[in-house]
Amino acid sequence: MSRSKALQYYILTRILLAPLMLWTIVTIVFLLLRATPGDPADAILGNRAPEAAKEALRERLGLSDPLWLQYLNYLGQIIRFDLGSSLSSQGLSVWEVIVQHFPATVELTFYGMGVAVLLGVGVGMFAASHPGTIFDAGGRLFGIITYSLPLFWMGMVFQLIFSVQLGWFPLGTRFPVGAESPTTLTGLYTLDSLLTGNLGQFLTALHYLALPCLSLGLLLSGIFERMVRVNLKQTLRSDYVEAARARGIPERRILFAHGLKNALIPVITVLGLTIATLLGGAVLTEVTFSWPGLGNRLYEAITLRDYPTVQGIMVFFGVIVVFASIVIDLINAYIDPRIRY
Repeated sequence: MSRSKALQYYILTRILLAPLMLWTIVTIVFLLLRATPGDPADAILGNRAPEAAKEALRERLGLSDPLWLQYLNYLGQIIRFDLGSSLSSQGLSVWEVIVQHFPATVELTFYGMGVAVLLGVGVGMFAASHPGTIFDAGGRLFGIITYSLPLFWMGMVFQLIFSVQLGWFPLGTRFPVGAESPTTLTGLYTLDSLLTGNLGQFLTALHYLALPCLSLGLLLSGIFERMVRVNLKQTLRSDYVEAARARGIPERRILFAHGLKNALIPVITVLGLTIATLLGGAVLTEVTFSWPGLGNRLYEAITLRDYPTVQGIMVFFGVIVVFASIVIDLINAYIDPRIRY
């Protein structure tokens, strides 16, 4: 089988398996929500509400039906692309909640991933180009520490140092309270402020974005640092690199043109696997910094026992992870002709 045919077969298989993976996510979230203690009627109406009112609410929400019937009804909604109505945001559907909060999460994850890639690749490349030195040991230590630190703890330490003690950055939120936010075009404050030509709003948005994206980026930078350092070390010891040195090619050119290019191939693969970690990290970061994104909204929905919102957001995140993994596989196959499926 030719490489192009094999790749087409692999992508088709992944696409056909995507509904199965999403069904697994839907089923697990559905069962876990109903296995945990708590009653949505109590969360919505309060513990002191009359029992008759609570029972009427359960009937209206379908929570009094048998579990298997609730499950089948929800699967039917998913098939119709109907995520239901939010219980904690009266008058809003789950799709409207996602559209309202997702741009903030996109902005945070985009800048956080940028910090992770730049810092992780930079430190990993510098450590690998100085093997056996203090820089190599420092790079190894950097990867271990950043990978193992709890994200919420690191975010609170940043808040304590840079917000409370030094006063350089705000404690949280996305924009100053009472200030006019950028005109909504894409929902991304930094991009919208640039598109409308408002430099002041752009700098303000970056100021509020700095600590959250640095916290999220540091968490992921350790993954990239370790991958780049290990693979670049192996690449720089390969025969074709030694041959390039023998021809008198400058070391800097060897590092970037020969070593780093090949060392980044496994990093791109890991990038796809990092999407799920990135979304999970975004939830913790948004809660820590009161960032009004989809992760923070998911946390609130879990606290309020808002079944439709939790299930809808998790399905939405699941679609993103599945789609991103397929795209990364395509990119990886394109840049590395040696890959076979």
